[in-house]
Amino acid sequence: MAASGPRLVVDGMNVIGSRPDGWWRDRDAAVRRLFAGLAALAAERGAGITLVLDGRPIEALGEGRHQGVVVCYAGRAGRDAADDRIVGLVGADDAPASLVVVTADRELRERVEALGASTSGPRELLRRLDRLGER
Repeated sequence: MAASGPRLVVDGMNVIGSRPDGWWRDRDAAVRRLFAGLAALAAERGAGITLVLDGRPIEALGEGRHQGVVVCYAGRAGRDAADDRIVGLVGADDAPASLVVVTADRELRERVEALGASTSGPRELLRRLDRLGER
């Protein structure tokens, strides 16, 4: 299946944190839930999804391609580490105008839009993932 629509770059912890569902009690489980939804979306769309996460890699979800989703981790600890990784990915992309960065972070939005990418908030993505999960 050919990729349908723009390529997504997902600010993972920002998307997870946008829904107060108790994710903080088990961060790894929250990451796995988001990843599972994105993998289902990648299968539907024909891939084109990158998930960028803060913190240490979680077991069985190291950096690299998994089920059609490219998983990346911030290259360092500290404030804006994942944001800097996302900006680096967008800046290095041959076609940044084909990217949509999913985040609610206003400063990150400004940084990637200056590089030519579009942005979208987490709400639309989460609704789509919820619909996929209902199937």
